[in-house]
Amino acid sequence: MPTSAAYLPRDLFRNKTVFITGGGSGVNLGIAKSFAAVGANIAICGRTASRLDEAAAELKGFGGQVCTAVADVRDPAAVRDALAKSLAEVGPADVLVCGAAGNFAAPAEAISSNGFRAVVEIDLLGTFHTAHAAFDQLKQTRGSVLAVSGGQAHMPFMHQSHVGAAKAGVDNLIRALALEWGHHGIRCNVIVPGPITGTEGMKRLAGVTSAATWNQMVALGRHGAPDEVGAMAVVLCSPLASYVTGARIVVDGGLELGGAGLFNQAIARDS
Repeated sequence: MPTSAAYLPRDLFRNKTVFITGGGSGVNLGIAKSFAAVGANIAICGRTASRLDEAAAELKGFGGQVCTAVADVRDPAAVRDALAKSLAEVGPADVLVCGAAGNFAAPAEAISSNGFRAVVEIDLLGTFHTAHAAFDQLKQTRGSVLAVSGGQAHMPFMHQSHVGAAKAGVDNLIRALALEWGHHGIRCNVIVPGPITGTEGMKRLAGVTSAATWNQMVALGRHGAPDEVGAMAVVLCSPLASYVTGARIVVDGGLELGGAGLFNQAIARDS
């Protein structure tokens, strides 16, 4: 069981369904495991069938039902099909986690229009496509939307202009959905992980600056674990947070408190 989820009731999400994009690895798989540990049925969506199958094998160990659906969130029809498959196999979504994301490190002048567009399409358009496609299910269940954002949305990181623009859009979109969909009983929130061990995002940024530098930037002095993000995701989407919507919850060990100065210095030094 994920360590942090052990503090939550094992039946908190029993007979509930959680649909997660980008759920085959990293932070999103950590979120999936945390929901599975408290009784949820899980549907994970991603672009790579083999990765989804590996993740599903882990998730089945928690005892709930697991559905996998191959889809690229940039394709609204594929997302609709994935949600239809999930509905048929594990029921309507009580929770939608929009976690699919793209990232690479590059100075703005070196990013092509296609490269910039790809990140915006995966992060921002993908979040919209998924939420839009899931609306009827969420309306039925009076469910929750949770988008996985990033610190780049609120503070500038060098070589992350594309990510910052995309995540800022995600944050604003989720607040708009919280305002519009609240009368349907649908809550919409954002979670913002900091540096998390074993994730694709950190692997991509590892060549930019060291783990030690990241730890210097974090008030708690360490990387987080996927299940620490997962436990907060569970709480935000549960009745424990029934009066919380339109919120941006930061799970970054205090990274935002000190800003991105050390990261930016390391980029400038090596550029």
